Amino acid sequence: MIEQEGSGGVGLPLPVDIDLMIEAGNWPEEAALTRLVDRAAAAAFAETGATGHSELSVVFSDDAHIQKLNAGWRGKDKPTNVLSFPAFPPVKDGPLPPMLGDIVLAAETLAREAVLEDKPLENHISHLVIHGLLHLLGYDHETDTEAEEMEAVERAALARLAIPDPYA
Repeated sequence: MIEQEGSGGVGLPLPVDIDLMIEAGNWPEEAALTRLVDRAAAAAFAETGATGHSELSVVFSDDAHIQKLNAGWRGKDKPTNVLSFPAFPPVKDGPLPPMLGDIVLAAETLAREAVLEDKPLENHISHLVIHGLLHLLGYDHETDTEAEEMEAVERAALARLAIPDPYA
């Protein structure tokens, strides 16, 4: 079981077991990715207050694979930075399901965005893990109200990690 880091979360067990896989792409070392994912998940859970215990899969892939997923599942034949695939229908503010689902990230898109936005790749990875996890927890950004709520949780989680506001 992973333990939360940072203020207010020291020693508290994280309510999720994380399976991390590097499938394709040019990514940092697995140990660094594990640390980033663990810290991002801890920050997101600290902000959402989700209860229970679950499992989560985080896949580090490339643009070619995520483009196929995006085309097949969303009808958008282009790469994107992150996709979330819930194992159960997400219920915001409800107990965690036994399996949250999968978060898939695309190496080339993340690297390109980090350069364009002049931010460290590690910060961008952390942000998109939080973003993907929030989708699995029932957050969305289809309407302005939903987007404002989701972005507020993202900002607060990132602040726990001393990562600047990505929406500023």
